[in-house]
Amino acid sequence: MSFNKIILVGNLGRDPELRYTPQGTPVCSFSLATNERRKDRTTGENQDLTTWFRVTLWGRQAETASQYLSRGRPVYIEGRLRVEEWTDRDGKPRHTLEVHATDMQFIGGGRTEDAGAPPAKAAAAAATDSGPEPADLSDDDIPF
Repeated sequence: MSFNKIILVGNLGRDPELRYTPQGTPVCSFSLATNERRKDRTTGENQDLTTWFRVTLWGRQAETASQYLSRGRPVYIEGRLRVEEWTDRDGKPRHTLEVHATDMQFIGGGRTEDAGAPPAKAAAAAATDSGPEPADLSDDDIPF
């Protein structure tokens, strides 16, 4: 007997792409980044290591992910891990970590009526913070 299960908690690297098989089954795919902080032994500085995964969801979960997830949102994924290998146009061998998801859970606050508006607690904290206003931030300011 063998066992292949992976659990990931990370952030979407791009918006989900929803498509349908010829039989009408929904399929959703997106990239997911996980971050790990390590201390460099030679310099002593902290380094962030990011690992990228391609995630594929099927059925009702695919439609739900497409509807509620977007770039930068955190998500919990369970599934089976596969390594896809191919040769690119230059003849170099390439590989991708691909997860066939069996379970997905949303992390963090839900979507508000105005997708650009911060949740109430975050808005209250931002009002007392001396840092930049939330309106000054863009997608390029997000580190993932």
